Amino acid sequence: MSTIKLTIEYDGTAYAGWQRQPNQPTIQGALETALTRITQQHISIIAAGRTDAGVHARGQVASFQSDKYIPADKWKLALNSALPPDISVVSSEPVPESFHARYSAKEKLYEYRISNHPARPAIDRHRVWHLPYELDTQAIREAMPGFIGRHDFTSFQGPRASTSDPMCVVSQVSLTSELMTLTIQIQANRFLKQMVRAIIGTLTEVGRYKRSPDSITDILQAKDRRAAGETAPPQGLYLIHVLY
Repeated sequence: MSTIKLTIEYDGTAYAGWQRQPNQPTIQGALETALTRITQQHISIIAAGRTDAGVHARGQVASFQSDKYIPADKWKLALNSALPPDISVVSSEPVPESFHARYSAKEKLYEYRISNHPARPAIDRHRVWHLPYELDTQAIREAMPGFIGRHDFTSFQGPRASTSDPMCVVSQVSLTSELMTLTIQIQANRFLKQMVRAIIGTLTEVGRYKRSPDSITDILQAKDRRAAGETAPPQGLYLIHVLY
């Protein structure tokens, strides 16, 4: 029995997220269907993180086990021949049996993209959040250190979340600005449901002077979703990298 690690890129626009759901197209469902076509067996695949509907990935990681003999690096070619064009396996490699895509992960890096162009985007309409007004990037940068460290992120957790542990350790928050596009990256050991999108929505309110940069501490201490800003839409969010 071999354990295979996949690195996957996908455009999440047409999917109801990663996790398999009845009567809904999902990334997991597409990958498991492709595995069945290749192996004639049902194989479950495990992801590093369950991205929501409309969220994209540049570096999602997944793992599975199979007793079918295919050289590890050839799984990439086999799967890409059976997957839809908006999902691509970037690499496939052998890993120890103890490897688990989710539980072996140390940190994940997410990226969120915002377009400030006055005109709404056409080509990138499913890949950025269009905010057609100027944001104060200096104020946003001043707010970012408030997220660094180990905190209770209940105030940034989406509705109907089932986690019993709201503690996360954020190691990096950064912003770059180029050609009327803002890119915010957040790296942490774990993320709550919709946590990144809630952080982004709050930071944009700082950039619009609706909140002060030093308000993050109070929001975290409130442990109440109503204390934070809006939830940014999914299409601007990308899972960039998983660290092991």
